[in-house]
Amino acid sequence: MQYLAEGLRLPTNGLDYTILAIYFVVVLGIGFAARASVRTSLDFFLSGRSLPAWVTGLAFVAANLGATEILGMAATGAQYGVAVVHWYWIGAIPAMVFLGLVMMPFYYRSKVRSVPEFLLHRFDKSAHLLSSILFAFSAILIAGVNLYALSIVVEALLGWPQWVAIVVAGLFVLVYITIGGLSSAIYNEVLQFFVILAALIPLTLLGLKRVGGWDGLSGSLEEQHGANFMTAWGGTGIGDANPLGANWLTIILGLGFVLSFGYWTTNFAEVQRALSAKNLSAAQRTPLIAAFPKIFIVFVVMIPGLVAAVLVPKIGTPGSDLTYNDAIPLLMQELLPNGVLGIAVTGLLAAFMAGMAANVSSFNTVFTTDIWQRYVKKDQPDAYYLRFGRLITAVGVLASIGTAFIAAGFSNIMTYLQTLFSFFNVPLFVVFIIGMFWKRASMKSGVWGLLAGTTAAMVNYFVIYEQGIIDIPSDQGANFVSAIVGFVAGAVVMVAVTLFTAPKPEAELAGLVYGTKAPDSDEVPDEGDSAWYRKPALLGWGAIVLATLCYLPYSL
Repeated sequence: MQYLAEGLRLPTNGLDYTILAIYFVVVLGIGFAARASVRTSLDFFLSGRSLPAWVTGLAFVAANLGATEILGMAATGAQYGVAVVHWYWIGAIPAMVFLGLVMMPFYYRSKVRSVPEFLLHRFDKSAHLLSSILFAFSAILIAGVNLYALSIVVEALLGWPQWVAIVVAGLFVLVYITIGGLSSAIYNEVLQFFVILAALIPLTLLGLKRVGGWDGLSGSLEEQHGANFMTAWGGTGIGDANPLGANWLTIILGLGFVLSFGYWTTNFAEVQRALSAKNLSAAQRTPLIAAFPKIFIVFVVMIPGLVAAVLVPKIGTPGSDLTYNDAIPLLMQELLPNGVLGIAVTGLLAAFMAGMAANVSSFNTVFTTDIWQRYVKKDQPDAYYLRFGRLITAVGVLASIGTAFIAAGFSNIMTYLQTLFSFFNVPLFVVFIIGMFWKRASMKSGVWGLLAGTTAAMVNYFVIYEQGIIDIPSDQGANFVSAIVGFVAGAVVMVAVTLFTAPKPEAELAGLVYGTKAPDSDEVPDEGDSAWYRKPALLGWGAIVLATLCYLPYSL
């Protein structure tokens, strides 16, 4: 059955609006309840480092369940097919496990309040300041993506002009973050995680039923796009053509290593949730607990995208008003009855608010503690930084409203996000990984490696790819190559600079470089419990094995 409806307007009624209103009341209620626990800047920015692992773990995965996950991954499924599983099983799980097992002990034991602050201790002020500025800028751009995605749903729900939807949605998120700080964002993210699943599972099941189950879906898409559209690795040989426009080498190195590790291990919007955990064990388990739902979430975002490709064959085609980003709202309009539609709309709004809140809360932390407190207004009373944190939150939301209109120019917001990650997260990752495992890496190598990696990735994308100097089949393929180029350039420059500049004194590297022991101190954070079923290694390797097994049905 072909989708023939004109325009994108959800057929909501009073029941749907009632469900939506109840959700918004609960969200604001959580914000006001969390306000009572915000007494210091540490409470506002890191929830006082007091949260249990199951809360931070669900918040960790919910913070990623924003525009990237819902609209972006469904759009990627509609555009590239089953290859979307790469973003999960090779493009997320190994990096999440690495973060939990290897990097979180460095982050948590050093008691840093942000990812850039770690670079201050490992390298110097120049690396710290540059990374802080780059992260703050990228956080606002990514928050704008979530806000734009949120406006798509509000526009379809109420018929508001896009700019009105963007402004209203942004102001609502501003209210509950400003009131309750990170605790408000995290507890809302736990709620949002379950609301999102309640929205996506019915959409997935009804979509499969409409197209004749998995066999009917596979048959239709193979007929339209070829057999490789429904396999993970089909056609990925070097020189072969496939929907993704990338070969196995760029998928493994560009996505599976550089982009994935760059995002999951250095993106403070995610790491901040783990830093708010009550002890080291809980901090390590945060990304590991999140890894298990992450393995399976791919099915409830990929399948709706594939179904949309069958029901709306003109989606994303030249001359069509429907972009790949419209896949989820189109299916909601076509498949869901009232009541269920209200839950689905609520789930989408929850997802986009979670993604935006994660980036805005990480932005206010980095801007306040790493830029303002460190370089502009030093040694002020704690109450001053708490007030400034709330003020800069408002500035961040207003800036996100502006960057939302940039995201509106991309037919697949996942492509746009991957471009941002290749520019900002990958260079940061190479500096981290070399600094963390190579004791000799000099103080000045950090800032020059970061600068070189960012510049090289941008030059590859804007000059070499967009100007057609080298033929790369797709935007996603170009992002994978840009990530590899940025990583290699950053690493080469770090090594070269290290050879000609002084290393950091070894005494100052204690606890910051792999193989060194943290200095003995009463302030070293509590390790946490050691029950066998809570061992981070057990959780981490279990997630790796499960993700590997999931590949098998799509690799034959």
